[in-house]
Amino acid sequence: MAFEAIKAELDILLEKMINQPQDAYELEMLMRQKLNAVKAEGLPVPEDLAEFEKKLDDRLRAQKG
Repeated sequence: MAFEAIKAELDILLEKMINQPQDAYELEMLMRQKLNAVKAEGLPVPEDLAEFEKKLDDRLRAQKG
């Protein structure tokens, strides 16, 4: 999948996470799938999305902890 298409899908998911917090877990999983697709394509993850992914990881660890 082209990087621009994945980036557009990530933008949509971010918007939904803001507007539909009740669906946050499902949207987070979709976001992770898209980020993994970027990595699988060998494309660099934009810095802002890499930071966002780190925050998601930190939050997940805190919930488990």
